[in-house]
Amino acid sequence: MFQEFHRGRRLRTTATLRELVRETEIRPQDLIQPYFAAQGDPEAMNPISSMPGQYQYGLDKLVERVEMAVKLGLKALMLFGIPETKDEVGTQAYARDGIVQQATRRIKERFPDVVVVADTCLCEYTSHGHCGLVKEGRVLNDPTLELLAKTAVSQARAGADVIAPSDMMDGRVAAIRTALDQAGLTETPIMSYAVKYASAFYGPFREAAESAPKFGDRKTYQMDPANGREGLREAEADYAEGADMLMVKPALPYLDVLTRLKDRYDCPLAAYHVSGEYSMIKAAASNGWIDENAVVLESLTAIKRAGADLILTYFAEDVLRLMNG
Repeated sequence: MFQEFHRGRRLRTTATLRELVRETEIRPQDLIQPYFAAQGDPEAMNPISSMPGQYQYGLDKLVERVEMAVKLGLKALMLFGIPETKDEVGTQAYARDGIVQQATRRIKERFPDVVVVADTCLCEYTSHGHCGLVKEGRVLNDPTLELLAKTAVSQARAGADVIAPSDMMDGRVAAIRTALDQAGLTETPIMSYAVKYASAFYGPFREAAESAPKFGDRKTYQMDPANGREGLREAEADYAEGADMLMVKPALPYLDVLTRLKDRYDCPLAAYHVSGEYSMIKAAASNGWIDENAVVLESLTAIKRAGADLILTYFAEDVLRLMNG
C-alpha cells in the first residue's frame, strides 16, 4: 500500500469536471478591441503588414467592422487615429473634426451601448512622432499637459466613454481630470496607461498607427523594462491624481507588475496585450509551430489570472468568434 498522497488528478478526469472547477474565465465584457481609424477614403481597409488580420479603416469600413464585432458580443473598443496631416503640435489630436472624434461620433450614433475608449496622446498627430511637444530635441513635459487636456475634452465631447492617456507625461492625469471637470464632463472616467514600459514589443503598432518617432526614442518618458517598483510609484501617482482605472502595458512580459498592482489597488485594472505579442503569435501560427487559438486563449487567461479585469487585445474579435462556436 502506498502512503496516501494528494490526488489532484481527481478533478481533471473529464472536460466537464475541469470546466466546473476552472478558476479563471475570459468573458466578452473582459475584452477591448483596438481599431485604427484613418482619415480620407471612408471605404479604405488598408492591411497592416506586420499585424495580419488588422487594418487601417476608413470611417464607413470601421462602422461595418464594429457592427460585425458587436454581433459577436463586443462590448468595448479603443480608437487610435491616423490623420491626413500632421504638425509639430499635433493639432488633429484635439480638433473637433479630428479622426478619433469623427469615428467616435459615428460609432456612438450607430451603437450607443458600445463603450468607446479614446487613446489620448499626440504621437499619431505630431510630425516628429513624439508624445509631447519638442524643443531643441527634448520632449517637454509641462507644456504638453495643456494639449493632452484639450485632446481629452475634445474626445469626451465627441462621445468617448473613457479617456485613456498613453503619453506618460508626469501629471497628465491631474491635468486631464481638471479639464474634464471644468468642461462639465465630471462623469467621464480615466483609464490611465499608468505603467507603460519603453518596450521592444511596440514595433508593429508603430507601423499601424504611423507613429514612429522621427528622432531618438521614448525612453525619457516611458519606463525602463528593468524596473518593477517604479511601476508601483507611477500607478500610485496616477491613482492619486484621479485615475479611475490603471493599465499595465505590455501585458505578458509584465505579469509580475500587474499582480503587484492587483494586491495594492481595488480599482479596475487593465492590461494591454500589445502588437508585438499579437504578431509573434500570428507568425508562429502561420508557420504551423503552434495552435493559434489555444495559445491566444492561454495567453489571455494568464493575463486575467495575474489580475487584469480588462484586456486590450487585437485578438478580441477572434476570441468572441470562438465563444460563439
